[in-house]
Amino acid sequence: MCGICGVVNSQPLDLVDRAALASMNHQIVHRGPDDEGFYLGAGVGLAMRRLSIVDLVSGHQPISNEDGTLWIVYNGEIYNHAQLRAELEKRGHKYRTQSDTETIIHLYEEYGPGAVSHLRGMFAFAIWDERRRQLFAARDRLGIKPFYYLYAGGRFLFASEIKALLAYPGVRATLNPDTIPEYLAFGYLSGEQSMFSGIAKLSPGHTLELAQGGKPRIERYWDLEIGVSEPARAKQYYVAGYREQLEQAVSTHLMSDVPLGIFLSGGLDSSAVAALATRIRRSPLQTFAVGYGEQAFSELGYAREVAEYLGAEHRGVVVGREEFFRALPLLIWHEDEPLAWPSSVSLYFVARLAREHVTVVLTGEGSDETLGGYSRYPWTLWNTQFHAAWQRFTPAALRRLVRVGIARGPLGSTLRRKLGHTFLARNGEDWTSFYFDNFYSAFSQHEQQTLLSDTLRKDAALAYDKALFFWNQSSGDLLHRLLYTDIKTYLVKLLMKQDTMSMAASIESRVPFLDHGVVEFAAKIPARFSIKRLAGKQILREAVKDLLPKSIIGRKKMGFPTPWSQWLKGAAWNHISQVVLSPRSFDRGLLRREAVELLLAEHCSGQLDHSDRIWRLLNLELWLRVFIDDDKELRSHSDPAVSAIRGSVTN
Repeated sequence: MCGICGVVNSQPLDLVDRAALASMNHQIVHRGPDDEGFYLGAGVGLAMRRLSIVDLVSGHQPISNEDGTLWIVYNGEIYNHAQLRAELEKRGHKYRTQSDTETIIHLYEEYGPGAVSHLRGMFAFAIWDERRRQLFAARDRLGIKPFYYLYAGGRFLFASEIKALLAYPGVRATLNPDTIPEYLAFGYLSGEQSMFSGIAKLSPGHTLELAQGGKPRIERYWDLEIGVSEPARAKQYYVAGYREQLEQAVSTHLMSDVPLGIFLSGGLDSSAVAALATRIRRSPLQTFAVGYGEQAFSELGYAREVAEYLGAEHRGVVVGREEFFRALPLLIWHEDEPLAWPSSVSLYFVARLAREHVTVVLTGEGSDETLGGYSRYPWTLWNTQFHAAWQRFTPAALRRLVRVGIARGPLGSTLRRKLGHTFLARNGEDWTSFYFDNFYSAFSQHEQQTLLSDTLRKDAALAYDKALFFWNQSSGDLLHRLLYTDIKTYLVKLLMKQDTMSMAASIESRVPFLDHGVVEFAAKIPARFSIKRLAGKQILREAVKDLLPKSIIGRKKMGFPTPWSQWLKGAAWNHISQVVLSPRSFDRGLLRREAVELLLAEHCSGQLDHSDRIWRLLNLELWLRVFIDDDKELRSHSDPAVSAIRGSVTN
């Protein structure tokens, strides 16, 4: 696992300043505290930070081919590199190391851009071709590893994290105001844009080619075929097939020359990975869990139950309110974006615990988005079915009256929230309201009309454009269209969170559920086998029922909960209010003060639960202070337990 960065100037005689490249590389030292490396050529510079996982002795980067005409910096793991190596050696390629990095560069020699189709794993890499004076970059199919870039003034910069781009001389952190409506709705951005003007993301499953002096050319090399009609098969075919695919993926993901463990929540997904890993290794594993003092939000007991059942060496960490709030500025800095969900904080603390004992962890990420695990999927299927009858037999005026009553009537916040997710409260004729507003949006497009300033209000109508782009690209039945859209949007953000929070603690996380062979098999499972009543992942439950206790197989999903709403009280509430309502916040010209004041008053009085919206506003303001204002003092007052990487935060 590594962090990578680089510079390509349009003119070969415009040499890259090594000190500037080193400054970029220093910003991602947490991604690779074991080693660093540089390559400098005519008009190009590549750099990397290394976390040693495989081939500890000779895996130094950048690595070249046999004659030094190709150079690579790479972040990730290629799980089929041993098989690929054997084939490449038969074709005459000579290896100097045992690393998977060298396999990529020999593949590129053999197949050019087509090399990416041979790779099975997670990756983001850049190859400099000295003869052609061309850069080739690629990102893995699902977006497990990040790749950011900036092209301006004939100079191309790339890096694993945005903060490395901002460290290059002359690059300023400037807000991209067009992204505010989408952020306020979803908490993240779909597509290529970032919240920084001029800085983009290479999309999952895409490659980038840059001829020196030219502009980046981006092409898609993989897409998920979903909803494709197949011959009717029995349910057991999918159960057995999925088990075989997942077991193979877990086996390959156990590849490591350093200690390895499991992030274990006690939920079905991470428990399945832990059980399969234990079975394959035939020895106890180390497992790690995180929870809270508030028992209703803590999964520590479930994780302990699974660990004891598997005979694992288990450790847990409890996160308190003070630790949680103190860590926010630092973790926003690590994610390069506002934190979409409080679970980022929990993930960081369990990663920090794991780093004391292992260097690699396997996680259960990706099962929900590929197997229909979230409750929003069956709810949407149910809502769609019943809305048709509701619309047919109920007058439009009465339907509107019911919607208004749920939104503004004398209901408790819990009942209002539950009814708000049903077809009774939603206009089924408006898909964005029926689905995005229902299950994703903190601030709907309509609500943003009163929240946003006059200069941004016109952009509220664009909040859902990127998500709708992928929805409109989807095909098949309703469930598979929902899954495709989430895989292209929501999942990419989850993976960014997984990557940055684990790398913040200098630990590599792996996601066997997102091996592309597993994902492609899951895409073929008929909807009728995936969801039963209001519960999803039925194929996974069947596939691993012999490995886990019944209490875990049938457990209701908690989804990494955080007592955020309970913590919005007392001193914490006063501090949050001061941040969100500060003159500094409204001087930015983004939000209308009266709308924010009303929102806080409604929450404080108990009239409405605005916990998610307050989280969104707080993180936006903290992000603006950390990056746009470059408030180093704010960062320096964050979690003192991260002294090992403090230099990279404050320099």
